Amino acid sequence: MPREAPYLHVADDLRRRIKAGEWAVGEKLPSRAQLAEHYDTGRNVLQRAMERLIIEGVLEGRAGSGTYVRQPRERLRMVRSRHRERRGGSPFRADMKEQGRDGSWESHSQARVPAPEGIAQRLAIQPGDLTVHTRYEFLADGLPVQVSQSWEPMAITDGTPVVLPEMGPLAGAGVVERMRSIGVLIETAVEVPRPARATQEQANLLGISVGDMLLEIERTYYDTEGRPVETADITVPDVRWEVAYEMAIDQP
Repeated sequence: MPREAPYLHVADDLRRRIKAGEWAVGEKLPSRAQLAEHYDTGRNVLQRAMERLIIEGVLEGRAGSGTYVRQPRERLRMVRSRHRERRGGSPFRADMKEQGRDGSWESHSQARVPAPEGIAQRLAIQPGDLTVHTRYEFLADGLPVQVSQSWEPMAITDGTPVVLPEMGPLAGAGVVERMRSIGVLIETAVEVPRPARATQEQANLLGISVGDMLLEIERTYYDTEGRPVETADITVPDVRWEVAYEMAIDQP
């Protein structure tokens, strides 16, 4: 059996001591030199142990001050369901309303963006075919909830009033309603969730720490003919939100 890395033993014991109340929430831990001496280990081992606990959200580092026990964050549930597109208007706004929160978002769309190879594959188009690319920052009561970016083939929406998702008569209505208005009926959505760690850019946008856990969801909408009509990358901060999937069971 391979031996566990020494820093993991130190991290486990620090986690145990914090849970036991040796240091209260908001309290500063001893210096890293003091802790390294306590555990009779090198400072690099202690450094990695504390970095591990910072990534887990147990500790937080404050520049020029030290390391502190982090306030546990409330973790809310976000339900993704086959029914979320049937409620009219924006599914996100409806999700937040059910939790008593005001859902809003900021967006920026750019038309005539050549599709990167991976996006082209997801949309069943050729690399370089033109798309509309939109970046979103979603907020609940003014606080960040998730970020996403989407791509739509311009061959579907070009020349229509809904070519830009957040402009025109159906701005903010959601992909399903917009596509329906031009005769494109979305029948299915496929979502592929994957775990990830926050980059500096994602941490800045979501108000979390670098290295915090994320859930990245690759979503693609298909019309009644099985044609992909929109694909998106959705990023949810796992430290604040857990994602639950509701699946209906067809009755005989």
